[in-house]
Amino acid sequence: MTDSILTPALALICWTLVMWIWMYATRIPAMQKAKINPAKLQEKSELDVLPKEVRRIADNYNHLHEQPVIFYALIFYAALAGSASVVMIYAAWAYVALRIAHSLIQALWNFIPVRFSVFMLSSLVLLFIAAINVGYLLGS
Repeated sequence: MTDSILTPALALICWTLVMWIWMYATRIPAMQKAKINPAKLQEKSELDVLPKEVRRIADNYNHLHEQPVIFYALIFYAALAGSASVVMIYAAWAYVALRIAHSLIQALWNFIPVRFSVFMLSSLVLLFIAAINVGYLLGS
């Protein structure tokens, strides 16, 4: 199954769930320490008092619901259209690896120039996957 184009999508879904667990494992204790009552929260900005290390993990969890949506759509398109190739599977795994690296950089270090470079590389891989799918469509 590791040669399936769907496996990298599953891997990124699992990574997103890891970040979700990490977010709550850090956010809930930080909220308790800050004496924030979740039932009284009305705006996200009320969590700005939490330590930046905690907020970065939550920010990354949110980021995993932004651009990766395009990745999932492209991967499922490739699976349904039959456009997946070995090259696309390697590209999909590269995208997943870069997104995991992006998460770890943001959550642990957050040096923006490095994080942006990894984001741009992952964006280029995403463009490559899209181009393969479009090429397949035009060639069929």
